Amino acid sequence: MIERVPGFNELARLATKFYQQRLINDVKSDGRVPKHVGIILDGNRRFAREAGMPTWAGHASGAEKLEEVLEWCREVGIKHVTVYAFSTENFGRPREEVEALMDMFAEKFKKIARDGRVRRHKIRVRVIGDRSNLPKRVIDAIGEAEGATSGYDGFSLNIAVGYGGRAELVDAIRKVCERVERGELKPEEVDEQLIASHLYTAGTPDPDLIIRTSGEERLSGFLLWQSAYSELYFCEAHWPSFSKMDFLRAIRTYQSRERRFGR
Repeated sequence: MIERVPGFNELARLATKFYQQRLINDVKSDGRVPKHVGIILDGNRRFAREAGMPTWAGHASGAEKLEEVLEWCREVGIKHVTVYAFSTENFGRPREEVEALMDMFAEKFKKIARDGRVRRHKIRVRVIGDRSNLPKRVIDAIGEAEGATSGYDGFSLNIAVGYGGRAELVDAIRKVCERVERGELKPEEVDEQLIASHLYTAGTPDPDLIIRTSGEERLSGFLLWQSAYSELYFCEAHWPSFSKMDFLRAIRTYQSRERRFGR
């Protein structure tokens, strides 16, 4: 087989590296790098199953992949990333899996609070979603991460945990109704901008591009309001297998589209 030819693997590696660098240059030179990218991290369990690993190992691999992808985002100039890590529906998964995920979240958020890369690149971390069903250890770790990064403005990372798009809209509308009831607002003052200011992502621009891995082609409740005019990109690779080439192709596909915003 050709793979057995001496030096073949090294040549293939160099060719891949060359092509990646060319794609990076194309992405940067295009000038239309998305400001905000949303990512639905799908396929951790399928990746683990196909590799003969336990489910928790798939989630661990997915967490490592996220760190890689954030580096790629910064490399091409993306300023905001929102990732769908754990939905409200995910609480219905087997108890052992949910507990393992909660342990991982607690560990990762504590790590963020003291991570030198986070300080160096001034990455602000916010967790969006309903925290009422999260264990105290996770809520405390989230507080550490958000507190340690609250003053940073170099890059923003929103992590959706215990998140549901419909629940977010209900929460926003409830807050607006409470303000109307208190006399702070008149009903005729309620508009799109006001509702957007009460969403979990308030202060972050709407996503230009949403990427979903593992072959599923739906949003599953992710950023329902904010994604009204987002470009969507669906990738077959499971999240832990998502490669830099997959990422760059997603950005190039975004750049090739003409965004009309309903016009």
